[in-house]
Amino acid sequence: MSLSRFARAGAGEVVEGVEVGGHLDFAGTSTISWHGPRAEVALRVGAWSTSLSGRRDVGAQHEAPALGERYKSAVTAAQIPDRVHHPIFARLYNRVAAALDQAGAAEHRQALLAGLRGRVVEVGAGTGLNFAHYPDTVTEVVAVEPEPYLRERATETARHAPVKVVVVEGTAEAIPLDDESLDAGVASLVLCSVRDQAAALAELRRVIRPGGELRFYEHVLAQDARWARRQRRADRIWSWFAGGCHLTRQTGDAIRQAGFNVEACERFLFEPGWPSKLAAPHILGRARR
Repeated sequence: MSLSRFARAGAGEVVEGVEVGGHLDFAGTSTISWHGPRAEVALRVGAWSTSLSGRRDVGAQHEAPALGERYKSAVTAAQIPDRVHHPIFARLYNRVAAALDQAGAAEHRQALLAGLRGRVVEVGAGTGLNFAHYPDTVTEVVAVEPEPYLRERATETARHAPVKVVVVEGTAEAIPLDDESLDAGVASLVLCSVRDQAAALAELRRVIRPGGELRFYEHVLAQDARWARRQRRADRIWSWFAGGCHLTRQTGDAIRQAGFNVEACERFLFEPGWPSKLAAPHILGRARR
Protein backbone atom coordinates (compact mmCIF):
# COMPACT_ATOMS: atom_id res chain seq x y z
CA MET A 1 0.00 0.00 0.00
CA SER A 2 1.39 3.40 -0.94
CA LEU A 3 1.58 6.38 1.37
CA SER A 4 -0.98 8.19 -0.76
CA ARG A 5 -3.62 5.61 0.16
CA PHE A 6 -3.36 6.03 3.85
CA ALA A 7 -4.92 10.03 6.20
CA ARG A 8 -5.43 13.95 7.26
CA ALA A 9 -4.44 15.55 10.81
CA GLY A 10 -6.47 18.06 14.42
CA ALA A 11 -9.07 21.56 17.87
CA GLY A 12 -11.12 22.08 20.71
CA GLU A 13 -11.12 22.03 24.44
CA VAL A 14 -7.97 21.23 26.34
CA VAL A 15 -7.33 19.35 29.57
CA GLU A 16 -3.89 19.28 31.07
CA GLY A 17 -2.44 17.38 33.99
CA VAL A 18 -3.40 15.13 36.86
CA GLU A 19 -1.41 14.10 39.89
CA VAL A 20 -2.13 12.09 43.03
CA GLY A 21 -3.24 12.60 46.59
CA GLY A 22 -5.15 15.49 48.12
CA HIS A 23 -8.19 17.58 47.28
CA LEU A 24 -9.59 19.70 44.49
CA ASP A 25 -9.61 23.49 44.62
CA PHE A 26 -11.62 25.60 42.18
CA ALA A 27 -9.93 28.71 40.82
CA GLY A 28 -12.35 30.63 38.65
CA THR A 29 -13.75 29.09 35.49
CA SER A 30 -10.57 27.97 33.82
CA THR A 31 -8.54 26.03 36.37
CA ILE A 32 -8.96 23.16 38.81
CA SER A 33 -5.96 22.69 41.09
CA TRP A 34 -5.16 19.34 42.64
CA HIS A 35 -3.22 19.73 45.88
CA GLY A 36 -1.67 16.90 47.81
CA PRO A 37 1.40 15.39 49.39
CA ARG A 38 2.96 14.31 46.08
CA ALA A 39 2.11 17.01 43.58
CA GLU A 40 0.23 20.13 42.60
CA VAL A 41 -1.02 20.26 39.06
CA ALA A 42 -3.92 22.01 37.33
CA LEU A 43 -6.61 20.75 35.04
CA ARG A 44 -7.16 23.47 32.47
CA VAL A 45 -10.28 23.03 30.40
CA GLY A 46 -10.75 25.99 28.09
CA ALA A 47 -13.74 28.03 29.23
CA TRP A 48 -15.09 25.63 31.83
CA SER A 49 -14.11 23.97 35.06
CA THR A 50 -15.50 20.86 36.65
CA SER A 51 -14.84 18.39 39.43
CA LEU A 52 -13.98 14.77 38.69
CA SER A 53 -17.52 13.92 39.74
CA GLY A 54 -18.86 15.99 36.86
CA ARG A 55 -19.90 19.33 38.42
CA ARG A 56 -20.01 22.15 35.91
CA ASP A 57 -19.81 25.89 36.59
CA VAL A 58 -22.66 28.20 35.59
CA GLY A 59 -22.01 29.77 32.21
CA ALA A 60 -19.64 27.03 31.04
CA GLN A 61 -19.51 26.66 27.27
CA HIS A 62 -18.20 23.11 26.81
CA GLU A 63 -18.85 19.72 28.35
CA ALA A 64 -16.00 18.17 30.31
CA PRO A 65 -14.35 15.30 28.43
CA ALA A 66 -15.00 11.78 29.67
CA LEU A 67 -11.58 10.64 30.82
CA GLY A 68 -12.75 7.38 32.31
CA GLU A 69 -12.84 5.62 35.64
CA ARG A 70 -9.21 4.55 35.18
CA TYR A 71 -8.16 8.20 35.14
CA LYS A 72 -10.06 8.91 38.35
CA SER A 73 -8.82 5.79 40.12
CA ALA A 74 -5.24 6.66 39.17
CA VAL A 75 -5.65 9.86 41.16
CA THR A 76 -7.02 8.19 44.26
CA ALA A 77 -4.81 5.10 44.13
CA ALA A 78 -1.55 6.91 43.24
CA GLN A 79 -1.10 4.83 40.10
CA ILE A 80 0.37 7.52 37.84
CA PRO A 81 3.88 6.35 36.85
CA ASP A 82 7.08 8.34 37.23
CA ARG A 83 6.92 11.58 35.31
CA VAL A 84 8.79 11.97 32.05
CA HIS A 85 10.97 15.06 31.98
CA HIS A 86 13.37 15.82 29.11
CA PRO A 87 13.55 19.64 29.11
CA ILE A 88 16.51 20.02 26.73
CA PHE A 89 15.42 17.35 24.27
CA ALA A 90 11.82 18.67 24.33
CA ARG A 91 12.95 22.10 23.20
CA LEU A 92 15.20 20.66 20.48
CA TYR A 93 12.41 18.33 19.35
CA ASN A 94 10.10 21.29 18.89
CA ARG A 95 12.45 22.66 16.20
CA VAL A 96 13.65 19.41 14.67
CA ALA A 97 10.14 17.95 14.26
CA ALA A 98 8.93 21.07 12.47
CA ALA A 99 11.89 20.85 10.07
CA LEU A 100 11.18 17.16 9.43
CA ASP A 101 7.56 17.98 8.66
CA GLN A 102 8.70 20.45 6.03
CA ALA A 103 11.01 17.78 4.59
CA GLY A 104 8.18 15.28 4.12
CA ALA A 105 7.03 14.00 7.50
CA ALA A 106 3.83 16.05 7.25
CA GLU A 107 2.81 13.92 4.27
CA HIS A 108 3.45 10.80 6.33
CA ARG A 109 1.24 12.18 9.12
CA GLN A 110 -1.53 12.88 6.64
CA ALA A 111 -1.28 9.36 5.27
CA LEU A 112 -1.23 7.94 8.79
CA LEU A 113 -4.52 9.55 9.82
CA ALA A 114 -6.56 9.40 6.59
CA GLY A 115 -9.96 7.84 7.03
CA LEU A 116 -9.99 7.68 10.83
CA ARG A 117 -13.42 7.91 12.46
CA GLY A 118 -14.92 8.35 15.90
CA ARG A 119 -13.06 8.79 19.17
CA VAL A 120 -9.26 8.43 18.99
CA VAL A 121 -6.41 8.26 21.50
CA GLU A 122 -2.98 9.49 20.44
CA VAL A 123 -0.15 8.43 22.74
CA GLY A 124 2.98 10.56 22.98
CA ALA A 125 1.37 13.45 21.12
CA GLY A 126 4.46 15.65 21.47
CA THR A 127 3.76 19.23 20.42
CA GLY A 128 0.61 18.23 18.54
CA LEU A 129 1.98 18.08 15.01
CA ASN A 130 -0.64 15.47 14.08
CA PHE A 131 -3.59 17.56 15.22
CA ALA A 132 -3.93 19.56 11.99
CA HIS A 133 -4.21 16.35 9.94
CA TYR A 134 -7.14 14.62 11.66
CA PRO A 135 -10.14 14.31 9.30
CA ASP A 136 -13.52 15.75 10.28
CA THR A 137 -14.86 12.22 10.68
CA VAL A 138 -12.98 12.12 14.02
CA THR A 139 -15.27 13.24 16.86
CA GLU A 140 -12.60 13.59 19.56
CA VAL A 141 -8.87 13.07 20.02
CA VAL A 142 -7.56 12.34 23.51
CA ALA A 143 -3.88 13.27 23.23
CA VAL A 144 -1.71 11.72 25.95
CA GLU A 145 1.67 13.40 26.54
CA PRO A 146 3.89 12.90 29.62
CA GLU A 147 6.57 15.56 29.02
CA PRO A 148 5.52 18.93 30.54
CA TYR A 149 7.05 21.25 27.93
CA LEU A 150 5.73 19.22 25.00
CA ARG A 151 2.32 18.94 26.65
CA GLU A 152 2.15 22.72 27.02
CA ARG A 153 2.94 23.16 23.33
CA ALA A 154 0.33 20.52 22.44
CA THR A 155 -2.23 22.40 24.54
CA GLU A 156 -1.62 25.52 22.47
CA THR A 157 -1.77 23.59 19.20
CA ALA A 158 -5.04 21.91 20.18
CA ARG A 159 -6.82 25.26 20.37
CA HIS A 160 -6.40 25.67 16.62
CA ALA A 161 -7.04 22.08 15.53
CA PRO A 162 -9.92 21.32 13.14
CA VAL A 163 -11.36 18.64 15.46
CA LYS A 164 -11.90 18.44 19.20
CA VAL A 165 -8.63 17.62 20.96
CA VAL A 166 -8.26 16.95 24.68
CA VAL A 167 -4.65 17.02 25.92
CA VAL A 168 -3.97 15.03 29.10
CA GLU A 169 -0.97 14.05 31.17
CA GLY A 170 -0.18 10.36 31.08
CA THR A 171 2.04 7.71 29.55
CA ALA A 172 1.50 5.12 26.85
CA GLU A 173 2.04 2.42 29.49
CA ALA A 174 -0.84 3.74 31.62
CA ILE A 175 -3.43 5.33 29.33
CA PRO A 176 -6.01 7.21 31.45
CA LEU A 177 -9.08 5.85 29.65
CA ASP A 178 -11.60 3.05 30.11
CA ASP A 179 -11.43 -0.37 28.49
CA GLU A 180 -12.69 -0.57 24.89
CA SER A 181 -13.75 3.10 24.97
CA LEU A 182 -12.08 4.23 21.72
CA ASP A 183 -12.55 3.61 18.04
CA ALA A 184 -8.87 3.95 17.21
CA GLY A 185 -5.40 4.53 18.59
CA VAL A 186 -2.50 6.44 17.04
CA ALA A 187 1.20 5.83 17.70
CA SER A 188 3.33 8.31 15.79
CA LEU A 189 7.11 8.26 16.35
CA VAL A 190 6.58 7.30 19.98
CA LEU A 191 6.95 3.52 20.30
CA CYS A 192 10.68 4.04 19.76
CA SER A 193 10.93 5.90 23.07
CA VAL A 194 8.36 4.43 25.47
CA ARG A 195 9.99 2.74 28.44
CA ASP A 196 8.07 -0.52 27.95
CA GLN A 197 6.91 -1.07 24.39
CA ALA A 198 4.99 -4.27 25.15
CA ALA A 199 3.12 -2.56 27.99
CA ALA A 200 2.29 0.43 25.79
CA LEU A 201 0.87 -1.79 23.06
CA ALA A 202 -1.09 -3.80 25.63
CA GLU A 203 -2.60 -0.54 26.90
CA LEU A 204 -3.56 0.51 23.38
CA ARG A 205 -5.20 -2.84 22.82
CA ARG A 206 -7.08 -2.45 26.12
CA VAL A 207 -8.61 0.94 25.33
CA ILE A 208 -9.42 0.29 21.65
CA ARG A 209 -12.77 -1.42 21.08
CA PRO A 210 -12.92 -4.81 19.32
CA GLY A 211 -12.71 -4.15 15.60
CA GLY A 212 -11.08 -0.76 16.16
CA GLU A 213 -7.87 0.38 14.50
CA LEU A 214 -4.31 1.10 15.51
CA ARG A 215 -2.51 3.48 13.17
CA PHE A 216 1.28 3.49 13.46
CA TYR A 217 4.16 5.52 12.02
CA GLU A 218 7.55 4.61 13.51
CA HIS A 219 11.25 4.37 12.73
CA VAL A 220 12.58 0.84 13.24
CA LEU A 221 15.57 -1.47 13.07
CA ALA A 222 16.96 -1.78 9.55
CA GLN A 223 16.54 -5.03 7.62
CA ASP A 224 20.04 -4.65 6.17
CA ALA A 225 22.42 -6.47 8.54
CA ARG A 226 25.27 -3.94 8.24
CA TRP A 227 22.94 -1.00 8.80
CA ALA A 228 21.35 -2.76 11.78
CA ARG A 229 24.78 -3.33 13.34
CA ARG A 230 25.49 0.40 13.11
CA GLN A 231 22.17 1.15 14.75
CA ARG A 232 22.91 -1.24 17.62
CA ARG A 233 26.35 0.31 18.17
CA ALA A 234 24.91 3.83 18.22
CA ASP A 235 21.74 3.07 20.17
CA ARG A 236 22.99 3.85 23.65
CA ILE A 237 24.36 7.30 22.90
CA TRP A 238 21.47 8.07 20.51
CA SER A 239 18.99 7.26 23.28
CA TRP A 240 20.84 9.52 25.69
CA PHE A 241 20.72 12.49 23.32
CA ALA A 242 17.23 11.80 21.94
CA GLY A 243 15.13 11.61 25.10
CA GLY A 244 15.03 7.82 25.38
CA CYS A 245 14.49 7.12 21.69
CA HIS A 246 15.88 3.76 20.48
CA LEU A 247 17.10 2.85 16.99
CA THR A 248 16.79 -0.91 17.37
CA ARG A 249 13.13 -1.65 18.03
CA GLN A 250 11.28 -4.05 15.75
CA THR A 251 7.94 -2.35 16.22
CA GLY A 252 6.04 -4.13 13.46
CA ASP A 253 6.72 -7.51 15.09
CA ALA A 254 5.84 -6.07 18.51
CA ILE A 255 2.44 -4.87 17.23
CA ARG A 256 1.65 -8.38 16.00
CA GLN A 257 2.86 -9.95 19.24
CA ALA A 258 0.54 -7.61 21.17
CA GLY A 259 -2.45 -9.25 19.50
CA PHE A 260 -3.18 -6.82 16.66
CA ASN A 261 -3.85 -8.01 13.14
CA VAL A 262 -1.64 -5.91 10.85
CA GLU A 263 -3.67 -5.16 7.73
CA ALA A 264 -1.21 -2.86 5.95
CA CYS A 265 2.39 -1.93 6.63
CA GLU A 266 4.65 0.02 4.29
CA ARG A 267 8.39 0.05 4.93
CA PHE A 268 10.40 2.96 3.53
CA LEU A 269 13.48 5.11 4.11
CA PHE A 270 13.13 8.70 5.28
CA GLU A 271 16.40 10.57 5.70
CA PRO A 272 15.99 14.30 5.05
CA GLY A 273 19.45 15.02 6.45
CA TRP A 274 22.60 13.21 7.53
CA PRO A 275 21.76 13.17 11.29
CA SER A 276 18.61 11.18 10.53
CA LYS A 277 20.32 8.47 8.47
CA LEU A 278 20.60 6.05 11.39
CA ALA A 279 16.85 6.36 11.98
CA ALA A 280 15.91 6.29 8.28
CA PRO A 281 14.05 2.92 8.18
CA HIS A 282 10.36 3.63 8.84
CA ILE A 283 7.08 1.77 8.83
CA LEU A 284 3.61 3.24 8.33
CA GLY A 285 0.45 1.19 8.55
CA ARG A 286 -2.71 0.10 10.27
CA ALA A 287 -3.68 -2.86 12.43
CA ARG A 288 -7.00 -4.18 13.67
CA ARG A 289 -7.89 -4.91 17.30
